Amino acid sequence: MVAEQLDYATPVGRAVLGWPGNPDSSADALPLRLAGGLHCFVRRGRFPKLAHHYPPKPLPVPHDLWEAVAEVFADSSDELLPWLDVAPQTNEVGRSAVLFAGLSHFASVSGKPIHLFEIGASSGLNLNLDRYGYRFGGEQFGDSSSLLQLSPSWQGLPPPRAEVRIASRQGCDLSPLDATSPADRERLLAYVWPDQAERLARLVRALDIAAHHPIGIEACDAANWLERKMPQRGVRVLMHSIAFQYFEQRSQERITRFMERIGAASDSPLGWLRFELDPELDNRFSLRLRMWPGGSDQLLAIAGPHGTPIEWLAP
Repeated sequence: MVAEQLDYATPVGRAVLGWPGNPDSSADALPLRLAGGLHCFVRRGRFPKLAHHYPPKPLPVPHDLWEAVAEVFADSSDELLPWLDVAPQTNEVGRSAVLFAGLSHFASVSGKPIHLFEIGASSGLNLNLDRYGYRFGGEQFGDSSSLLQLSPSWQGLPPPRAEVRIASRQGCDLSPLDATSPADRERLLAYVWPDQAERLARLVRALDIAAHHPIGIEACDAANWLERKMPQRGVRVLMHSIAFQYFEQRSQERITRFMERIGAASDSPLGWLRFELDPELDNRFSLRLRMWPGGSDQLLAIAGPHGTPIEWLAP
C-alpha cells in the first residue's frame, strides 16, 4: 500500500524510491525498517491518527491508513530516516527455552559450571537464560521465581533434569544493542509488532531482568571474536540461534575449523549448541549439540523459530 502511494515529495519517499540496494525482505528488508520506525512513533504516543489504525483496532481502510502515514512522512521525515539506515534488530527471548533445554542436556554430561559464549547475540537477552523459568512437558525448569516464565508447546520426554550453572557469559554481534539503554530498548520493542502481545510481554520482562543483570555485548565479527575469546581449557559452550545463516561463508568455515581444532585438543567438556535452519530437515529449525571430547553431533529437538513448539527428540 505505501509503495503504491510513495512519491518524491518527501525525504522518506525519495530515500525509499531511490534505495541503492535490494529492498526485498530477503536482503535489506526496507519495508521492515520503515514499519519499525512507524511503530516506534506509535509507541511514543506520537501521531494519534496513525495509532488509531494499529491493533487492537480492526484492519484499516487502505486509503485512511495511507493518509495517516503520509502525515508522518510530511511532519517527521528527519526522525524516520535513521530507521532506514540500520537493518531491523530483534532479540527473540522465546528461543531461550530451546537453548536452555539444550544446555540441560549438556549439563547432564558435564556436571560442572559452564563458560557460555554466544555469537550473533544482539542485546544478549538469551545469555540470561538461566535467570528465566520454563515449563517443559508440565515440569518446571530453571528459576521458578523469575519474572519471565516460558511455557512452549512441548512434545516428547522432558530434557535431563540437570542444574544449569553459568560460570561466565559473554557474546558478540556485528551491531549489538545495549539492553540497558532506553534508545536500544525502544528499538527492540519497535520490532515486535503490536498484535504480538505475548511476545511483547516476554521481551519487556527479559529487558527488565537485563536491567539488573546487564551483559555487555562486543561489536565484532563472530569468527574473529571467537578465536580471540574462547579459552583452550575449561567447560565451555558456544551457542547461537538463527544467526549462523547470516554470517559470511568464510566466517562460517572459520568458526567450524576453530571449534573442531580446539575440540580435538580438549580434555574437558566443550559444546557447540546450534539452533538454526536445518537443510537436512527440509529447512525446519533444529537444535543440535556437538560435544567434545569425541566430537559427537546429536539432534536434540525441532522447534519453531520463536522457540515454540518444541519437539524434543533426545532421550
